[in-house]
Amino acid sequence: MRARKIYFIILLLGLISVPAFAHEPYIETDDYSEEAPFIIKDSIENSKAIYAWLDNGTDIDVYTFEVKKPARLYAKVIVQACPELKDHLPWIALAGPGLPMPDEALPFTLPQGYGAYIIKNKNPGEQRETFYEAFSAKSYYDGPLFDQEVTAEGTWYAYFWDPQQKGGDYVAIFGFKERFALKHLWGSIVNTIRVRHNKELHVPCKSKRT
Repeated sequence: MRARKIYFIILLLGLISVPAFAHEPYIETDDYSEEAPFIIKDSIENSKAIYAWLDNGTDIDVYTFEVKKPARLYAKVIVQACPELKDHLPWIALAGPGLPMPDEALPFTLPQGYGAYIIKNKNPGEQRETFYEAFSAKSYYDGPLFDQEVTAEGTWYAYFWDPQQKGGDYVAIFGFKERFALKHLWGSIVNTIRVRHNKELHVPCKSKRT
């Protein structure tokens, strides 16, 4: 028990010493569906990471956010570097009002009057670069990135799905500004502890941490 308290104190001090955290971590508990999406309530430019899961081959996770003025939209998907997830290659669709319709067939229906940017992942079998992420103390497969200014005002949607229909864990990253609200401090500490011990995963993982 004493060892756990010491570990918690060290982790807490380490997190607080990181300026504004690297990002705010969230962990999916209930499915982020079209009926119950993950709602990004603050600025889309503020950095956050959602540790989520496509629980089957046809699962589609949905996130929503508001664009009220021109904003830099930064969105990325990464996957923990586990042998069990080496073929998990999620795509992203960023849907906004008035955008052009994508050429690709989508496994979901866009709202009326909406188009979408499609951010593709690598093809199965292609080499995937990895990187070490100090916040979670893990290695990840790098993933596709969307990073540009958007101007279409209104409600936007971000869809994450696996065209290979394998399913698995992934991390949805939004925003580039390292801003952190103190009211989220406790939840961030708890979620960080869970992530560092692989408690957010739904598959076993034997990835190296260094």
